[in-house]
Amino acid sequence: MNFQSNRIGQIPPYLFAEINKKKEEMMKAGVNIIDLGIGDPDLPTPKHIIDKLVEETKDPKNLKYPSFVGCTEFKQAVANFYWRQYQVKLDPDTEVLALIGSKEGIAHIVPTLIDPGDYVLVPDPSYPVYRMATLLANGQYYNMPMLKETDFKPDLHAIPAKILSEAKLMFLNYPGNPTSATVDVEFFNEAVEFSRKHNIPIAHDSAYNMVTFDGYKAPSILEVEGAKDLAVEFGSLSKTYNMTGFRIGYVVGNKNIIKALSVYKSNTDTGQLTPIQKAAAFALNSDQSCIAKHNKIYKERKTVMLEGLKTIGVEVSPPKGSFFIWAPVPTGYTSAGFVSSVMEQTGVILTPGNAFGPSGEGYFRISLSVPNERLYEAVNRIKEKLKIVIA
Repeated sequence: MNFQSNRIGQIPPYLFAEINKKKEEMMKAGVNIIDLGIGDPDLPTPKHIIDKLVEETKDPKNLKYPSFVGCTEFKQAVANFYWRQYQVKLDPDTEVLALIGSKEGIAHIVPTLIDPGDYVLVPDPSYPVYRMATLLANGQYYNMPMLKETDFKPDLHAIPAKILSEAKLMFLNYPGNPTSATVDVEFFNEAVEFSRKHNIPIAHDSAYNMVTFDGYKAPSILEVEGAKDLAVEFGSLSKTYNMTGFRIGYVVGNKNIIKALSVYKSNTDTGQLTPIQKAAAFALNSDQSCIAKHNKIYKERKTVMLEGLKTIGVEVSPPKGSFFIWAPVPTGYTSAGFVSSVMEQTGVILTPGNAFGPSGEGYFRISLSVPNERLYEAVNRIKEKLKIVIA
């Protein structure tokens, strides 16, 4: 008997859950797996953050139900960070909301802002949760193609007028996942102006804002004058401080959107454990040298992989943000075909580009989440097993 709702029936299996299932099967069969599929940092959480978590966990007061909106220390730390990094002033009481990881907030903002049948404008390719959350809210999504020819930025003016009239939310994401694309603040200026004209709020996913290279500094959409009239920005400590398992993030910006989201959240969750919030506040307020240290490691890995890709005829411009490489598949392969062949023949796990949307076809994503020597080995396995010939 089938007891699931129609909403659940239209949701495909979560991509990374399926990859993990296949990975476990291969490991049980004795395959030496090199996982370049999921963006989960292998670098450790800095010791001073762990020490703070342990300290706060010993206080019995911190083990009671947490605040629905986030503890004062964490929200103030987020506001401090925005002033220090972007010179953007935030009211921690009305313009900052704590999240159980930014994924949770991204999923919940959709039913907060749309009604059944409304459209959500989604970058294509992009993080699958944007689309899945829309389907779960009985909404519709419109894919905004992001192509190499446009530096993986959407052509907002190509969106049909009918779609714009029914759109209640637009997602943006820079530095991009999966494309690793970056933008300057002028792009956000254009996006804010466009959204104001069409009365469409913006949710900017800024999870990789601090993972940058070669002097590039990722801007915040809130740097744009008047952006707080219609935009919110999601942030996470997962990638900046290697705190993926902590599940701690935030949303900042328009206070009316944040208030509405807090209503949704207070009826569906109880907030993140207080010691985690206080450890996250400590991370934001304390020594930041770990960020440059981690980015240096990712840059070295990026160089290793880009040079390795060249040996199999895959050319990629060095990305300035995120720890992903978005690469075209070798001639003669589809995205899924290439990734499947690599996994089955070499034990190297990659992510097919079409999993992130139709415009991802012809690409695959590499996560730089293993040490250099494993990256070298991954490339060598692909060259030896697939016998790819450089065109």
